[in-house]
Parts: sequence; structure tokens; C-alpha cells
Amino acid sequence: MTRAAHKDCWQAVALAADVGRRPKRILFEGAPVVLFRSDKGIAALFDRCAHRLVELSTGKVVGGEIECPYHGWRYDGEGRCTAIPGHVGELPRYRVRRYSAIERDGVVFISAGAPNSEPYLHCMQSQDVIVRRVHSSTQSTVIDAAENILDATHTHFTHKGLLRGLSAKRHIVRVEVTGGEGWVEACYTGEERQQGLISRLLEGERTKTIGRFRHPGIAELEYWGKGGLALATTFHLRQAGENIVEGVGWLIGPRQGGLGHLMALAFKPLFNIALQQDRKVLKSASDNARHAPQALPVIGPLDFLRRDIAAIMAGEMPPAALEPRVHHIEL
Repeated sequence: MTRAAHKDCWQAVALAADVGRRPKRILFEGAPVVLFRSDKGIAALFDRCAHRLVELSTGKVVGGEIECPYHGWRYDGEGRCTAIPGHVGELPRYRVRRYSAIERDGVVFISAGAPNSEPYLHCMQSQDVIVRRVHSSTQSTVIDAAENILDATHTHFTHKGLLRGLSAKRHIVRVEVTGGEGWVEACYTGEERQQGLISRLLEGERTKTIGRFRHPGIAELEYWGKGGLALATTFHLRQAGENIVEGVGWLIGPRQGGLGHLMALAFKPLFNIALQQDRKVLKSASDNARHAPQALPVIGPLDFLRRDIAAIMAGEMPPAALEPRVHHIEL
């Protein structure tokens, strides 16, 4: 996948509910961007007035246009300057950079290019499922955050009691790693059930677990039982700043009548606990890595997807696409 293709892809940047009457500032590929609701829908502009470079996001939305708080210059959703209060005569053609923006399924997506397709949402899109949406911010890198989501072995320690049980007993599990252009996944079979609180409350007997990474930074987990999907998460990750990863995600479950809604009520708060545990350990690793001497992390024998994720993020074909792999581990 080329750099041009990366530029033309959609990236989830905010929950639509967080962009209301007031503008919202985000960082996108290191650049400040303001999101607001124009008369034509969601808009994304470089967050800097062309006049004195003030943050447009500290202004207000007036008639579907964003107004700079310094001198009142206004810009429409295309980035064109439409008003300079006090000016008499023809308006000069000033503008600020516009990003492609679209709102889908309660999430705002933007792109530095011009995507020719709809954004990818989640692993169960178009299916009759219950979803809850979440936003998070973590001190880390996209590759570390994605690997953390997809790493089964840290759950015995970081999420003990929540995702894994308190017992030291483990099971032999088969892991099949496959991939293709822009994706890689690991399918785990042989673990009938995790013994943590989330599994006990929300799952039945498990037939397989799938961990998947998609270009440009999407990490997905699927938990399947004999009756079909039990739980799933899809997280869109992006490097907002040098050491800050922003994530927008879907928590997904089957409807199962009223039972599905009850399960969804429990899933989100329990997931947020697990998310906070992950934030803590990722921040710890990030802080500790800054101390001299600098060192690269070891890629261990159970880090099945690390090299594949790195290849995808570099625009290359993941090794698993050319040579699928099978591992046996204890979980």
C-alpha cells in the first residue's frame, strides 16, 4: 500500500456527539484541526486563522461558519473566508486548508486526501448488533497500542481477574496467523472460556478468538461462541502527537432480545476498567523508554503480529500474507 493510498484513507477522529454547537480541536498527523458543523454537514479545517494565526477552535460557529475570536473573520466548511468585519468592497480570496470530513454511525472521519469510498466502521458493520462507542487517549505509539489490544498473553497480568481468572492454570491453544494486503489476523482455538469477570458475565462457551490489525491503525477483537458472535471490539487508532495515541472504538454484541441490551450496559463500564489498566501500563513503558540509554524493545516468541503490523504501517505486505504461520502456546 503506497503513501498516496495512506493519504487517501479515512481515519476516525472523534465521536459525533462531541462535535455540537461549539467547535472541537483535534490533532491530526501532528497538525491542529478544528471540527465544526457547517451548513453542509461536518467540516474539518486547519485550526489557524489566515489573518493572525489564532486558533479558530476558540471561536464560535455562526450560521454554519466558524468565526475567529480575534477579528471576527469567518470561514465556511470549504475553508473559504466569507466575511471580514469592517471591510468595505470586494472580499479578498483568503482561505485555510480544508480536510475531507464525513460522519458515519456516530463517528467523525477525516482524511488528508480524497477517499473514493466509504470509511470502514467495524468488524460487524451491516450486521444486526448492539454497539456502544468510546473514545480514548493514551501515551504511546500506534504500533504499541495496537499490539497491546491484540496481545493475548499480557491479560494474565495486566487484566487478572477482569479478563483472565485468578488461577494459574493454562490451556494449550492453537494460533493460526494469516494476512493479506493491509491486514493480518491471529485466530486462537482451544480455549473454551476465559475465567475473568467479563467472560463470566457476558460470554458462554467459546469456539474461537480472532485478533486482527487493519491499515492504517485499526485493531479488532472478536470472541465467537457456538451460537455465533459473543463480543467484539474495533478500535481506530491514530498518532495524534509525538507520543499520544487517540482511539475511537466500537464495543459490539449480539442483540439477543432484551438480554443484549442488558449485556451492553455491563460491557462498557467493564471495558473502561480494562482500558484504564492498559493506559497505565502503556504510559509506564513510554515513560521508562525515555531514560538513557535508548533501546529497542525485544520482539518475543509470542509477539506473533508485531512484524506484520510494522510492515502494514510501512505500506508493505505483511509476512503472514506470503507464509501463514501456526503456533501452539499456553493461555
